[in-house]
Amino acid sequence: MTAIEWTDVVWNPTTGCDRVSPGCDHCYALTMAKRLKGMGSAKYQTDGNPVTSGPGFGLAIHTDALSLPLRWRKPRRVFVNSMSDLFHDWVPQEFIAQVFAVMARTPQHTYQILTKRHGRLRSLVGGHLYDLMVRELTYADNDGELVKPKGLRWPLPNVWLGVSVENQQWADIRIPALLDTPAMVRWLSCEPMLGPIDLSKWLGPVDWPPCWDDHAPSAECSRCIQPEWVVVGGESGPGARPMAADWARSLRDQCTAAGVPFFFKQWGEWRPLRGNECAIIGDAWPEGTNGGMSRRVGKKTAGRLLDGRTWDEYPTTPTDRKAMP
Repeated sequence: MTAIEWTDVVWNPTTGCDRVSPGCDHCYALTMAKRLKGMGSAKYQTDGNPVTSGPGFGLAIHTDALSLPLRWRKPRRVFVNSMSDLFHDWVPQEFIAQVFAVMARTPQHTYQILTKRHGRLRSLVGGHLYDLMVRELTYADNDGELVKPKGLRWPLPNVWLGVSVENQQWADIRIPALLDTPAMVRWLSCEPMLGPIDLSKWLGPVDWPPCWDDHAPSAECSRCIQPEWVVVGGESGPGARPMAADWARSLRDQCTAAGVPFFFKQWGEWRPLRGNECAIIGDAWPEGTNGGMSRRVGKKTAGRLLDGRTWDEYPTTPTDRKAMP
């Protein structure tokens, strides 16, 4: 199990990564890897570049972890690579295909994948990854032709593909690549949210839910080209940067207006001041646009309430839709 609010369990067929943008600056996985290396954990003995990675956080492949989801009978939401990035440049294409083959073999689970490598995501999933995956699922006949496994659909109905977008700059870069990638569910993780994000160019009044029954999602269909889930969260841990309340509210309101499920994960280390609450010098941060203040109180105390309620919305999946009356 896991403490991550929007999933049930994590699965790490790879570990380790390298920082590529400001959202990586205080990476929880990098800190955890250093601790696990010191504890002697076998999966975290590969050191990374000290500039972009760290002790125990070098990219490592774990073929022995591939079979883990095959042993889970009860359906679960599975976060793929909480301690890495599946589309890291050093992960071989053939291994990524093996991961997708496992996901294809276990349709009872829902797999949630996040990446900051938007370019490689688009080129592989939108290209020959399907053929590589089929090779892992079947074998060649006497003529050397691949035999498509019975019932296999592409994109896989149980795989959600997402990108991390911490501010407007990276939203403008990563979201177009995501929307150009075949997926049954596309989603955004705005965590840590480091600035306001305007999704208006990608969110609009479309028919909902997407048209899975008619065709595979594609960029040619106006009903398929917006994110289908948005997760928002602040930063936690040492050196955590605050998230302004208005940034989170704005994304919530944008999603509500467009009919896109919104999930507020956490405030992180900082939360907005409440009512007449006073800030303590050194623990206060001006939010800027709304003239408010935030106070560092710790992740647990800050909690998950946004304007007095939790926001735990999830996207409708193809399986959910078929179950509708």
